[in-house]
Order: sequence, then C-alpha cells, then structure tokens
Amino acid sequence: MSSLLLLLLAVFLPACVEGSKTNITHSVFGSATNLLPAAFGDFNSDELTDLFALRNESKIVEVFLAYDQEPLLRPAKLYCEFKNTITSVVPGDFDGDSQMDILVTTTCGRNTCIHILWGGSNHLICSNEENPFLKLKGQPLAVDYNHDLTTDLFGLSTEDERVFWIFNSNRSTPMVENLSEHKSDHVEPLRVPHSHAFLDVNGDFAPDLYLSTPKGYEIWLRDNKFSLKDYSLNRFTLNKTLSIPPGASVIGQSLFADLVLEGYLQHLVPVCFDNGCTNSTIYVYHKDHWHNLNPLLKDSHGKVWGFVKPQSDMDIDTMTLRAGDFNMDGYPDLLATLSQGSEKKAFLLENVECEVPESCQNFSRTFVVRWDALSPLNKLTSAAVFYDMYQDGILDVILVTQDHRVLAFRNTLDYDANFVKVMVLSGQDRGSNLPGPCISYRTTTQEGYPKAAVTVQLPQSAYFALGLPYAIFGLGRTPNFVDTLTVGVGGWQREWTQIIPNSQMVVVAHPPEEPSKWRARLFVTPSKLILLSVAALTGTCVLIVVIIVGLYLKERREDRIEKLQEAHRFHFDAM
Repeated sequence: MSSLLLLLLAVFLPACVEGSKTNITHSVFGSATNLLPAAFGDFNSDELTDLFALRNESKIVEVFLAYDQEPLLRPAKLYCEFKNTITSVVPGDFDGDSQMDILVTTTCGRNTCIHILWGGSNHLICSNEENPFLKLKGQPLAVDYNHDLTTDLFGLSTEDERVFWIFNSNRSTPMVENLSEHKSDHVEPLRVPHSHAFLDVNGDFAPDLYLSTPKGYEIWLRDNKFSLKDYSLNRFTLNKTLSIPPGASVIGQSLFADLVLEGYLQHLVPVCFDNGCTNSTIYVYHKDHWHNLNPLLKDSHGKVWGFVKPQSDMDIDTMTLRAGDFNMDGYPDLLATLSQGSEKKAFLLENVECEVPESCQNFSRTFVVRWDALSPLNKLTSAAVFYDMYQDGILDVILVTQDHRVLAFRNTLDYDANFVKVMVLSGQDRGSNLPGPCISYRTTTQEGYPKAAVTVQLPQSAYFALGLPYAIFGLGRTPNFVDTLTVGVGGWQREWTQIIPNSQMVVVAHPPEEPSKWRARLFVTPSKLILLSVAALTGTCVLIVVIIVGLYLKERREDRIEKLQEAHRFHFDAM
C-alpha cells in the first residue's frame, strides 16, 4: 500500500503544485505591467487586497482590483490624472463612511499638496488640482488621532509646526491640533524624508508616535486618558530620544518588526558608513542599545554589495527595508535593494540565528542574503515588495524594474507550513483598512516551549512604505492551535482563543470602545499536505473501487461460463 501511495503522490503532486514556476507576471497583471506600485488596500471591501499604482510617468493614480481568478490584479477604470508629479498614495477612510478614499500627494513648489479622492464601492471622485485640500512640508503620516476609526494625518505644516489634521464626516477642512502645547518639547526639526511611525511602543494597545529627526528619534507616548469628543485629552508626551546608530553617514528608513519572537517590536535601520554606500549594514535597537547585525553582503564571487544611495527617483529616494515571513518559519525576513558598482538588484535577506554572538553585538538574530532566491526575475530591479497574490497566506514578491515595470514572483515553498493571517477593518459593515492596530499571538511549540510574536498594521504610510493592510504570522510546521490571538485598537483590545492554523481572520473593530461587540470572520485555508493527502486518499479509493469492480466482473464471467458448462453436461447425459 505504501508503494501505491507514493505512486499516487507522484501522479497528483504535479497538479497540486502546478505553481512550481516562479514567474507569474502574466497571471497576476496580464498585459498591464507598465506601472509603479504605490500602496495596498481593500478598495471595494471584498476582503481582497487591491493595488494602487502610478502610471504615465507618475501623473495618473489608478486602482487595480484584486480577483481570485487570473489575472489576479486588473485595472478597474478608476483613476485620476494630475499635471504635477504624484509623490505618494495613502488609502484610508477620511470621512468615516466606511468607504475607502485615496489621499494623493503631489509636488507643489517647495511644499506638498494634498488631494483627497473620495471613494465609493465602484466610483472615485477626482479632486480639483488647482484647489488642493491641504498644503504641508514633506509627506504626511496616516494616523487615527481620536480613535474614531477615521484616518487622520500627522506632519509638518507650512509654518514648520508639528500638527495633526483631524478629518470629519462632512469632508470639510480638517481640524488642526498641535502635537504639544509647548514648543520647547521639540526643539529638533523633523527629518525630510522622514520615517515616522504610528505604533504601540509601551504595550497598552494605544498607538504612540515614533518620529525621526536629523540627529535621532523621538518617542511620544499617548496619554492614558483620551476621548472621541474632547481632543484636548488626546495628547502625546515626549518619553525619550534616541541617537542615530553610531558611525552612520547615510540613514535609511526605519522598520519595526519582532525579529526574535518574544512579543516585542525592534527598530531596524539600514545605514551606510560612507557617502557612497559601499560599506553598509543593518542596525537594530534592542534593550536600549544599537546592535550592528553585520549581515554578510559579499556574494560567492567575492563582490561586496551595499544599499542603494538615495536618489531623486521616487521609489529609491530612501533606503527602505520591507519585512515579511518569506519562508513561513515565524521570523520576519527582509526585502532590500542592493548595488555593486553600476549593478542594482532586489534581494531577499533571510532572518537566521546569529551563530557568532560577537559579530552581531550579542543580538541573537541576523540576516543572510539569499542571492538566488529571487532569480532570475531580480535582474535590473530597483525595488521589491511582499504581497499575498493567491490569498493563501504565503507571501509572494512584486519586483519593480528600473524602467517602472512590474514582475510577479511566486513563492513556492518545498515544504508544508502553517500560518495565521489577520486583517483589521474599521466601519460597521464594510470597513476600511486602519493604521496602527496592534496584533499579537501566543502559542506553544511541539516541544512545549512558549512562542509569541507581535506586529502592527500599516504603521507607516509615507515615501512608498508599501505596507500590507494585514498581518501574516508564519507558524512553521507546527500544526498546533494558536492559544490566544489579541487585537488592540486605540487602547482597547480583544482576545480570541484556540485559533485554527492556516486561518485568515477579518476583525471589524466597531464600535472601538466596546471590544465585546467586535466581529471576527474566520476562513480556513487547507494546507498543501492536506490537499495531497485528500488527493492520495481519493486516488486510493478510486483504485480500490476499480479493482473491486474488475474482480466482480471477472467472477460473474466465470459463473456464466460454469453455468454454460453445467447446461451442456445435462443435455449430453440425456442423450
């Protein structure tokens, strides 16, 4: 029987893993590949993640809706055109109607012009470019200031004030609130381009502010008391300041991830020790110290690579790392663009255990470049971003070429791994993606050890952060139930227990101040091992039925022959 099962697996396996090919650009985009990914979000509230892209030399923003049949991302004829260059796109619900709108920033002299494209389930209202909604310096950070599940903004006003723009339901000019009543609280200017973040720092499930300045970082904790009606209570207090990593000459964008699976976020920064970025590394801030992870950036040919020095092109005007669990082992990996001389490519950096603690400055993890993981699609690429193309909990990769065309790389794991995918929405029925929710889980490994991880949904939104509006936790090959999964929104939290592995969970956090009324929808995705087992079992059953039918027919034939022989013998004796 074992040999029979192996034979059936050999027959059914190619059909089940037909995705062994990695270049699936046509399957994802069809012929529409001349675009620049700008943001992700669920525009039409069908719980599939859509793509917001720039086209026509970044003068058009267009919505590509996601489908469960190929091509998976299709232009929806929902677009708006601008005369000035579009510099960023921020999807969100800016008027509280549970429909996704699109914020677009464009060049506006020395300032940045803000335009809001009011959205509906199947329409988009383009704005008047001559009359921008707001003007500010740099690009804004999407936040939820007053915890009403409506997206607000934080940034620098044209007068260099640190302010929040609080949006309302009537689509009028938003209310302005200063970050602090005392200017002495923030004597340092903010960095432009910045890497601000809106995320929970102290574990109270209320998002705080992580701001970047030319000399370092500021952590502003939200006060314990906050109100949906009294904005004076929604204050942030400066908690601490951090210096930049030691020896850094060029500083990249901040990234926040739980690298060690202890239930705490670490602050990662790519840096260059020289202006040409020929000597690069990654720093992580952990337990009040910067640790140089010293990733080996030398390939098998002895060439030393480094991060791409920031340039004027929009998608590479910052050194950006993007995190995602590519191999589903639970530890977040990285996508980064590296250069060596005139050559430039996007690479996967795998999160691995640091075997020599001294080389990682006593941090337990580091990163190793998997030089061939994205080959051959990563030739002449300027950026890469994670995206779950088949909605199966496995992160694939979208690559951007230097001439602003996209390639789709399918992640084909050669083993069966488990995951939990969580998306937090605002609104009563439909909902929109929300910045800042904290998502964490706790479970027990097969060896009996506790395991925990935490992440934040959409903590950053500026300068092509390209964050995904959901969290995917890789669970490795552990088929155990997830003991507890906790979602925190605006200081309130709710816990769910005994989550089935390979589940996709959609949480509607409404009303925010009553977590007991939050609704969660759970969708279970069968693993490849289960599908193969079902295929093998089905094939075995079919084969057994064929054998039984064959034996039955053979027995009937023999019975018929025997009856004929008996009849012949009877007539012969009668004579």
